[in-house]
Amino acid sequence: MRMEESFWMRLCRKLGWTQLAWSLRRLHCPVAPDALVLEVGSGGNPYFRSNVLLDAFEVTQQRHWAPLVVDRATVLGAVEHLPFRDKSFDFVIASHVFEHSTQPELFLRELQRVAKAGYIEVPDALMERLNPYRDHRLEITVRDGRLLVRKKPDWRTDPVLVELFDSRGKKWIAGETIPRHPFDFHVRYYWDGHIDFTILNPEVDADWAAPTEENPGTPRNGLRARVNKRVLQLARGLLSQRKRNIGIKLDDLLACPECRSADLHIGAERIACSSCHAAYPVRNGLPAMFVKH
Repeated sequence: MRMEESFWMRLCRKLGWTQLAWSLRRLHCPVAPDALVLEVGSGGNPYFRSNVLLDAFEVTQQRHWAPLVVDRATVLGAVEHLPFRDKSFDFVIASHVFEHSTQPELFLRELQRVAKAGYIEVPDALMERLNPYRDHRLEITVRDGRLLVRKKPDWRTDPVLVELFDSRGKKWIAGETIPRHPFDFHVRYYWDGHIDFTILNPEVDADWAAPTEENPGTPRNGLRARVNKRVLQLARGLLSQRKRNIGIKLDDLLACPECRSADLHIGAERIACSSCHAAYPVRNGLPAMFVKH
């Protein structure tokens, strides 16, 4: 069984430093140094241990318009149709991305197809029901080691409950209780070989239009923001496998998301599949490998 918490996480929790233990989880990836790690939905703050990154968007309100970090091998694509070969990774990280999927069964099956093991982190269903996010399509919790997934028919599953929460409890629960007890309000799920899950309401269509959020435009550029950004960049340089990542070749990992063939012609501006003749552009140096349907 994989160790779900590092020594330092367990020590911090024992000392009552729960919020510090929660922050340290991003440094914990229970794999060997030579393991090849994929992160899906990597966004603007990928895990240090990730070797290869995948995200569906260069810019999106789903991560509050934060710019995509591309400091190692990066591919644009959808988790439901991953553009990688079978079992090409030892470990896959899916942190705060699964809840955005409109096809949860396909999402989880693709993780199992391309990786041998992995880690999934999402808000727990209770937190999502009380304090929903406009881009989240799923409510997810764990019972007896099994992921229980409920598809949301709208961004607010229970509008009456949300209104009551906003008017009475949000200040205390979202402002104080959840930040003080993050482990209790999030799902942290490690799997090895197989993901045990149940879609509780497969008949529900979760592919609805999310309410729009205004793009704040220029990101914050105050002294504190600049210092935080610089510290994070330094931490990535020190804690990631930077030298190894530079030498990773996507040619050895990519497969056509349409037919899964690895027989690809990879050019500077275009990737073409010799098997099904699908073609994918390379945008700003990033392969954009999305299925057409």
